[in-house]
Amino acid sequence: MTASSQDVPGRLFLAIGRLSRSLRQAGAPGPGHGAISALATLAAYGQLRLGDLAAKEGVAAATMSRIVAALVEAGYVRRESDPADRRAWLATVTPEGERLLSGVRSTRIEELDRRIARLSPEHREALTAALPALEALLTDEES
Repeated sequence: MTASSQDVPGRLFLAIGRLSRSLRQAGAPGPGHGAISALATLAAYGQLRLGDLAAKEGVAAATMSRIVAALVEAGYVRRESDPADRRAWLATVTPEGERLLSGVRSTRIEELDRRIARLSPEHREALTAALPALEALLTDEES
C-alpha cells in the first residue's frame, strides 16, 4: 500500500463527514439530524416499536423516546399502543412528517446539485465514476 492509498480512508471519512454536516445545515431550521434520521427510518420501514427504531438508529431507547416525543409534539409522528403488547408503543410517520422529510431531502439534494454544478467537468466525471464504489461501501458487496 502506498502512502497516498493509506490516506484514502482518512480523507474519505473527513470529506463525507464534513459534506454531510454541511448539507444538514443547508436550508431552513427545523428538527435536528437525529429526528430527521428517525423520520427517514420510519418512512422506510413503516410502523415500528420505539425499541426497534432505537436499534435501527443505533441509539439508546431513552434517547429515541425523547426524539419521538418531540416529533409527536410537532405533529410529525403518531404514537399508539402496540395491540400485541400494551406496554409497548408504535411510531408512525404522519402526512406532515412525510412532507417535512420530503422538503428536507429536496433542500439537501438541491444544495448538493448546486455544489456539483460548480465542479470542473473532470471532477464531475470522477464523482460519477466513483458512485458505484461508494454505493458498494454501503452494501458491503466487495468484502
